[in-house]
Amino acid sequence: MADQGTQTVRVWDPLLRIFHWTLATLVIANWLLGQYGPNSMKLHFWLGYTILALLVFRVIWGFVGPPEARFAHFLRGPGAVGGYLRHFFRREPSYWSGHNPLGALSVIAMLAVLAFQVGTGLISDPEDYINVGPLADMVSRATSKKAVGLHHLGGTLVLILVLLHIGIILFYRIWKREDLIRPMITGWKQVRRR
Repeated sequence: MADQGTQTVRVWDPLLRIFHWTLATLVIANWLLGQYGPNSMKLHFWLGYTILALLVFRVIWGFVGPPEARFAHFLRGPGAVGGYLRHFFRREPSYWSGHNPLGALSVIAMLAVLAFQVGTGLISDPEDYINVGPLADMVSRATSKKAVGLHHLGGTLVLILVLLHIGIILFYRIWKREDLIRPMITGWKQVRRR
């Protein structure tokens, strides 16, 4: 049942929704391949290249896409984040149009960690003569060896961010009674009237 002070509006454009679900699928698949995959990580590499292409798209879309997709629309300062956090545990929907200030930080964190992950994967050399990143010969031997450990660390950070993302979605659904999944499927979301 809709709140009297809200309206249903299109928030997420089709390209952003396709990006989101494709990225989610590829990140989970690539993390699983990295943990449990075969000795040859060829598929892991190709999924990583696709993730890189998606990240490039998202950065571009963050400047030229529809308003809700633009970084300028959802990145807020510390005051806005603090103000949002003061009401975070209220048992009511936030009805925020697009990303709320805390969600915006999670978007930036995920994009940054995934960029780090792709970057370290591109220059990693685990010395197995099979799974050498395509740019490993462009950095020093010490750097390409260190990148292997950093890539493993990045995998752990990705896992933490994904689990936190899922946990927050469940928190909103159960505690705040706000469905964040349906809008990312349909594009339509209930927001506060202006």
